[in-house]
Amino acid sequence: MSETRAISAAVRMLEAIRQLTPLTREGVAALFAAQGWDGSGASWDKDGTGGWVHPYNGGVRVEFTLWMREPDEDTGYFDDVEAAYAAGERALAAFLPRLESSALARHLRPAGSTEEDADEFVAHKRWSLGGRTLVAGVVQEDTDLPVRVVLALE
Repeated sequence: MSETRAISAAVRMLEAIRQLTPLTREGVAALFAAQGWDGSGASWDKDGTGGWVHPYNGGVRVEFTLWMREPDEDTGYFDDVEAAYAAGERALAAFLPRLESSALARHLRPAGSTEEDADEFVAHKRWSLGGRTLVAGVVQEDTDLPVRVVLALE
């Protein structure tokens, strides 16, 4: 996926989603479809950028994968996970200026980290977006899963 396309597609969706009240899976799915994303229900794709809608802390979380590094094909794990994390942190650092200079930026307010962030993210940055939380970060949910840079609205 192209870095520029990934952040542009996610920002366009977030611009529409931020105005959605209440934030529901069905409402977000309708916006994905209206903007030409392929998929249905919880899983969407546009130009190689993945989008997901799933339950989160009693509400809905909308997540975009902006960058991804797969584990070693033969072993299913990373030979050097720290190098994969470092690559993810570099990718995150490249995405942040694009996000912070996008049309969405005027609606973002810096927000502090939570204890959960330390468990979920290798590195991250958090904002408030119209009463919701937007977080960009490097994640790896399990040792045999990809390292990803995600942009998530909670």
